[in-house]
Amino acid sequence: MSNQISRRAVLRNTAAASAGIAFYHGAIPQSISAADSPNEKLNIACIGVGGRGAANVSGVRRQNLVAMVDVDERRAKGSFQKFPNARRFTDYRKMFDKIGDSLDAVVISTPDHTHFHPAYAAMQLGLHVYLEKPLAHTVYETRTLCDLARKNKLATQLGAQRHAIKNMHRVVELIRSGAIGTVTEVHCWVGGERGMPPVPDDTPNVPNRLDYDLWVGPAKYRPYHPSICPYGWRFWWEYGTGETGNWGCHILDIPYWSLGLITPVRVDASGPKVDAERTPKSMHVTYRFAETNQNAPIDLHWYHGAPREVIRKLGVDEKGANTIFVGDEGILVCGFDKRKLYPEEKFADFTAPEPFIPDSPGFYNEWISACKGGEAATCHFDYSGPMAETVLLGNVAYRAGGFDWDAESLQTVGNTVAQTLIQTAYRKGWEID
Repeated sequence: MSNQISRRAVLRNTAAASAGIAFYHGAIPQSISAADSPNEKLNIACIGVGGRGAANVSGVRRQNLVAMVDVDERRAKGSFQKFPNARRFTDYRKMFDKIGDSLDAVVISTPDHTHFHPAYAAMQLGLHVYLEKPLAHTVYETRTLCDLARKNKLATQLGAQRHAIKNMHRVVELIRSGAIGTVTEVHCWVGGERGMPPVPDDTPNVPNRLDYDLWVGPAKYRPYHPSICPYGWRFWWEYGTGETGNWGCHILDIPYWSLGLITPVRVDASGPKVDAERTPKSMHVTYRFAETNQNAPIDLHWYHGAPREVIRKLGVDEKGANTIFVGDEGILVCGFDKRKLYPEEKFADFTAPEPFIPDSPGFYNEWISACKGGEAATCHFDYSGPMAETVLLGNVAYRAGGFDWDAESLQTVGNTVAQTLIQTAYRKGWEID
């Protein structure tokens, strides 16, 4: 055990050496080639290994995957079979008790309502963390994890994998180089109308393969139903964060990175009548940012459902897009794999700036390298944490009305109802000291 603790201390200290780059926005570590070194593999436990978790397991497969944790044997089966030497657990707490001292890092891919507890436990043990978006279920949980990661000088990465796409790098370069002048407003959206699922009217038995009580974890207990577990949870407030939480950290990453955003000062939202239990089919959130790299305030709009009126007014083509930057010298329409400048005639002979954001050597490799002492991963929590908080604040404003946001004290100024959604209570037995 002493050898394992010593090894972890070395990894933590080397990772801490690069931890001083708070709000790291785009430079890619140059030492990431070490991530695949066969002699310097991390001991990693993966918590939640079915569904999205299976993709994350694959992303770190070249490291030593020493443990797999999942409450659902059937969904986890594929990962279990691919890594037969990894120890299997149903309860992450028992895993930490048994082999926590032998671990260097964890990858957490559970539903939103169970992000916080395993991540918090891992960080208390001094383990580096890769955590799926939207980082946590509440703003308070998000801030707590970010503060703990910084305090313990841990390498972190939020699962906003599209941050590594080359087109996104080119978009950031266009905005930062002033291609459309000073940006005054941004419109971001996710299409579709997923939300407001039917309320189950039956209570089927819990499958033997599933530890449903552990799946519910710290949340309010609701009888098992296959329409909620394993996937439909996303559209129930008790467990998920809707399409805003599902896509917000991916799409708002574009303006966050481009404009150097951190925290809004005002949040307002509108949409269909609020349902106490289920997330909506549409939503419009307006965030006001007083500080940006544009030296001017900016209104950032988020829509669940494409903003047709805005698109028509600006006369742009939204196909393949999810973001519109409006500047005083032009408009940039983009998505993860698309970018186009307007007016088309003005930019017909436009020459893009020389690329200054290096290609990512791999989103998982960024984090692995950071764990080994390389520079911080591009979506480390000091960058992605404020973005995740902003995403969650949109849901708060939709459910409880708008408010001025005091980020330092986590206060929804002037709105006591909204304040009750910043931090919520846990089910008995899951309280955090």
